[in-house]
Amino acid sequence: MSQLHPPKPFEAHPDTLSRTELRKHLRRKRRSLSFEQQQRASEQLALNLLKHPDLHRARHIGIYLANDGEIDPHLYIDLARRKGIHFYLPILHPIYPGKLVFSPYFDGIRLSANRFGIPEPPFPRSRRRPAWALDAVLFPLVGFDENGGRLGMGGGFYDRTFAFSRIRPGMAPKLIGLAHDFQKVRELPIEPWDVPLHGVVTDKRRYRFKP
Repeated sequence: MSQLHPPKPFEAHPDTLSRTELRKHLRRKRRSLSFEQQQRASEQLALNLLKHPDLHRARHIGIYLANDGEIDPHLYIDLARRKGIHFYLPILHPIYPGKLVFSPYFDGIRLSANRFGIPEPPFPRSRRRPAWALDAVLFPLVGFDENGGRLGMGGGFYDRTFAFSRIRPGMAPKLIGLAHDFQKVRELPIEPWDVPLHGVVTDKRRYRFKP
């Protein structure tokens, strides 16, 4: 008697046969956007974030600098600062490998490339902000689905940094992924180590997930 085998992840997806190939495909697609397309996406993203109910009371927000075609939150940063919101950039932790710490992000701050080529502030001795002390964290996604499944770059930095949210969800900031809307796929597997998202915001709409 023949055995029935479950389909492999993304077997039915027209663009890829594996998680790795899907990541490559989506990264190529977002890098192909023109400057004008990226600007329009950034404008729409800012509007969607400014109206987001999970961010209305947030005053300390983790953010990122767009790289590799990622949707750019810089316009949202500029507008939100006028409302007294403070932003923090992630830094590779020099003591705890694989984790992040957050440093204040302000105009004129000196940035240098880390080992992945991503600009980051110098490691602060006194002004760093631990992950649990943020009100919200906005971070880039490579892919996502409508059920809260997500695809990142594969390093696991955010999962390790916010792993405490599984044990103490009341201490966790709002975790919101940012992406171009075309980065949404039909379905992504949720891995045991994935820290759940509260939602995803794109240039088209806001997606909110159940805890």
